[in-house]
Amino acid sequence: MNRLSDYLYVFMLCVALSSCRSNDEKHTKTVFNLNLDEGLTSLDPAFCRNRNTIWMDNQLYNGLVQLDDSLQTIPAIAKNWETSADGSIYTFHLRNDVFFHDDAHFRGGKGRKVTAADFTYSFSRLIDPKVASSGSWIFSDKVTGKEAFEAVNDSTFRITLKQPFAPFLSMLTAQYCSVVPHEVVEFYGKDFRSHPVGTGPFRFKYWKEGETLVLLKNEQYWERDASGKHLPYLDAVQAGFIDDKQTSFLEFLKKKLDFLNDIDGSYRDDILTKTGNITKKYEDKFQLSTGPFLNTVYLGMLVDTNLAIVKNSPLRKLKVRQAINCAIDKRNLIKYLRNGLASPGQAGFIPTGMPGFDAQKAHGYNYNPAKCRRLLAEAGYPNGKNMPVITLNSTVAYHNLIEYVQGELDRVGIKTNVEVVHGASLREMIAKNGINFFYGNWIADYPDGENYLSVFYSKNKIPFGPNYTGFNNRNLDRLYESSYHIKDDAQRHAVYRQMDNLIMDQAPVVVLYYDKRVNLYQNNISGYSANAQNQLTLKRIKKIN
Repeated sequence: MNRLSDYLYVFMLCVALSSCRSNDEKHTKTVFNLNLDEGLTSLDPAFCRNRNTIWMDNQLYNGLVQLDDSLQTIPAIAKNWETSADGSIYTFHLRNDVFFHDDAHFRGGKGRKVTAADFTYSFSRLIDPKVASSGSWIFSDKVTGKEAFEAVNDSTFRITLKQPFAPFLSMLTAQYCSVVPHEVVEFYGKDFRSHPVGTGPFRFKYWKEGETLVLLKNEQYWERDASGKHLPYLDAVQAGFIDDKQTSFLEFLKKKLDFLNDIDGSYRDDILTKTGNITKKYEDKFQLSTGPFLNTVYLGMLVDTNLAIVKNSPLRKLKVRQAINCAIDKRNLIKYLRNGLASPGQAGFIPTGMPGFDAQKAHGYNYNPAKCRRLLAEAGYPNGKNMPVITLNSTVAYHNLIEYVQGELDRVGIKTNVEVVHGASLREMIAKNGINFFYGNWIADYPDGENYLSVFYSKNKIPFGPNYTGFNNRNLDRLYESSYHIKDDAQRHAVYRQMDNLIMDQAPVVVLYYDKRVNLYQNNISGYSANAQNQLTLKRIKKIN
């Protein structure tokens, strides 16, 4: 950001904060500053498909239910609910004190009360083909259509499923399931992405794409703390868009940022020891918060041979995919590129930290170059001979990791060409089945193993869902659908592992590692969340100026 842009931003933020002044002029306004290094594609929850949109939508919107830091589903706009005996009908009873943010397209410009009809509209919109929501897969095979969503009265909302779905309440915590107002959405249409109106702890003020985003405190927010004080405590949230991680870290050291997510390889050794502790240089300079993070980092391989770009790809061969899985030393990757802050991806696609995860019962691939070479020979490519060069697509943010992978594959004779593109461009190409081999990561939309297995369910193929590899297996589909009916968690988790093992056998992905949450906060920040989904919940954050 240049000097003129800096001045313009400061002016805009001052104007924004002046609009929310209270009578208490002695109160020092607190602004939480963060950086969205991979950009922001939308503020419409119907398109909440990556980390930054999840983070920002978590500030702007609410749903029926939400997660606490222990990943338990707790009330949000729904104060309570009941389920029918067969598990197919959910009836939610709504709070009567939740209002949408003020907007000119409400009567009198004042946000109105949320009713059950708003959820009927929001969920129907999610599955509307004309909207083409990236979250339509959440309900795709679970409801017959819009008639499944019923406003019994203003405060009672009912969902009727085609069949039971055991993780349903957990699924409803996904940001896709946020409530939006029909009159505002219909006025803006596709431009709702940049004119968001929700019920969350912060309301939208200003977004200059690629430069700055400003959210202001929602003075009418419905949640309170244990002492009865209205949340949130902060007056504003300001997000910048510095795409260079080293630059954003320097901004953090200058205290221009209050929060930093993850630590880039370019400066990781300066901050962390190989065992993941803060080095003496930075002791007491800031706070390091780590813990489980439901994020699987992987390489995806397109396997749908009906697609033209797959027909001549060596990745169409199972043994080539298995060989690639055996070629990468994941433990060294974690030691040298993650400073120990991850777990090697050797036990399926579902990550460690997920309820039901069991590394002893889940299959995966260990580093085994001898087996890799044997598999390559059996596939017709001894030591990689005659194998076409494979293009591996990634973003600048993960170039160190991808270069490591490239080196590992080169050692066993697999030649790759790395193409680095902008994050949004990579996501678009993946979402169109436009590339054969790509960097990917799957952050849990909700904390149930089903969410990870949905990535391989055949009915979730592009353009209907997140099956980015084009994986299609009848046995997996059968097990996936049978898991809907299993109420007992232990039994359901056992079926999940069976599916995960099947996926690993067919190797449409290379699971590199299961991530850990790595958050840096300034020492004057308190009240931050330790949620394993790394949701960045700011409503309880306090900042001492």
